[in-house]
Amino acid sequence: MVVQSKHFLNTAPSLVLDSLEGLCAINTHLALDPIHRVVYLADQDRSKVALLCGGGSGHEPSHSGFVGQGALTAAVCGNVFASPSAGQVRRGIDLIDNEQGTIIVVKNYTGDVLNFGLAKEEYAARYPEKADRVKFVIVGDDVAVGRTQGSIVGRRGLAGVCLVYKIAGALAQTGASVDEVYDVAQYVSSRLGTIGVGLDHCHVPGTAVPDIHLGANELEIGLGIHNESGHRRVSPVPPLNELIPTLLEMITSTTDRERSFVPFKNDGTDHIILLVNNLGGLSELELGGVVAEVRRALDKSGIKIMRLLSGSFMTSLNMPGFSITTLLLPAANDTGTPSTDLILSLLDDSTNTPGWKWSSRSVPEPLSVSSTLPTVTHAKAWSASLKALDVNQFNNAVERACRALIAAEPEITRMDNIAGDGDCGLTLKGGATAVLEALSKNSISGNDVLGSVITISRIAEDAMGGTSGALYSIFFSALAQALAKSSSKTATQEVWCMALEAALARLYTYTRARPPSRTLVDPLAAFIGTLPSGLAAAVQAAGEAAEGTKDMEAKAGRSAYVDSAALKAERVADPGAWGVKVVMEALAQ
Repeated sequence: MVVQSKHFLNTAPSLVLDSLEGLCAINTHLALDPIHRVVYLADQDRSKVALLCGGGSGHEPSHSGFVGQGALTAAVCGNVFASPSAGQVRRGIDLIDNEQGTIIVVKNYTGDVLNFGLAKEEYAARYPEKADRVKFVIVGDDVAVGRTQGSIVGRRGLAGVCLVYKIAGALAQTGASVDEVYDVAQYVSSRLGTIGVGLDHCHVPGTAVPDIHLGANELEIGLGIHNESGHRRVSPVPPLNELIPTLLEMITSTTDRERSFVPFKNDGTDHIILLVNNLGGLSELELGGVVAEVRRALDKSGIKIMRLLSGSFMTSLNMPGFSITTLLLPAANDTGTPSTDLILSLLDDSTNTPGWKWSSRSVPEPLSVSSTLPTVTHAKAWSASLKALDVNQFNNAVERACRALIAAEPEITRMDNIAGDGDCGLTLKGGATAVLEALSKNSISGNDVLGSVITISRIAEDAMGGTSGALYSIFFSALAQALAKSSSKTATQEVWCMALEAALARLYTYTRARPPSRTLVDPLAAFIGTLPSGLAAAVQAAGEAAEGTKDMEAKAGRSAYVDSAALKAERVADPGAWGVKVVMEALAQ
């Protein structure tokens, strides 16, 4: 893979401050010290404990996006992936000075620990009377780095710190003492486990594109959030139902001497808070799939999810990956710990911090389909009987067309990446695969041409979807209606010509595309118009019409929104038209 290295910015050095100004413009309850790059609550309640965090930028919404009532009081922002200076941190402490005390929460990275720690010590030296009211919490939740490797530096801080922000911040909002907030923050930190995985590293604005990147079919387990290499690389990329159990094992194992950081019992009594975090470049579609698979894996292992959070919490710029965080809740017989009810209530408490994601504030319900849903049956609704002239020839032709479409998927996809939205090849492949399955079950057969056409129409609707699926479904539905009107018992060429002409006319009532339009209508109309002269001539006409779309200005379809000069320069055929060409040529073999 090639790392995405283009960015929207004024200059790389100005990006952090520009972003913070944008954050505060959107969220008017936040204030900004631009010189020290500190985001803080504009109207702080100084009778309550304050929480301060921060670190390098590039992890948004962490850390500035978690400033708000019931979470952080201020966040100090360094350059991208670089800790803020002790001077910046001191300014942050001064801005949120209060009567009760301040909790400083940092991720376990050397720069953050040193600079925030130095600022704390300097503050204590300046104000010895307040020294015992400034507490320091270091969060290290990574499980990728084993005990041997991390014996000195410890575990890295990852997305788990966001749960510390929220739970400790909500407790501070209740008026709890600095010691009470500190104790809960430390407890939560000690029960966290996080593992990340990525398809590639990210790119830091203003830097050269890195030479080291992952292969096209490779992923990396245990990447850090600052482009650090991970625990190991895996190739080929496994499906989620294989990958997720591997990741969860690294968090929950009690037999791995290098890990086993969190005291899971794995006996069916473990209860957790689950956080599935987007590392910055993962689509929402993929993230939803990850969440579903993590839930299935945890249910299978007997670990009970009490709350489920998902979204971008701790990112690594545009890294295409995700992380899984679990917070192991106290067991029923644990003593000297915060109660599960307290932790869950603090997590659920409302906050106006812009980075916190919506959650149901309840235990996820089991996924099930209601038994009260009506059952729909599709009885045979046509009385006409229409048989192919040669049943085996009909069946073989359908199979050839489907296999040809499946084989052509990469080329059609390539065309559509240039001329459309990139999904045409996979859409046609999905339809062809479903037709093949129906053919293998005799749901499509030359013994029942009319029923076969209706089945293909339904497949186009269900298995293809989108614009192409709708067009094909309308066309085949109209074709079935026309065939049903035939008095013939066999599907002769004359019957096909009549029915195809009627189907095309019906299709025209739903689309404005007319030849030449650089759409699938071009070869389809050419085929139907020439079919009375013979199948070979019709296939040739369809092929020529599809080839002709290479030099044609689009009048309809996705290509109408693409620069016509670029399409002509590339000489890319319309992908939908090319799909029709592939089908017609395969039918005639």
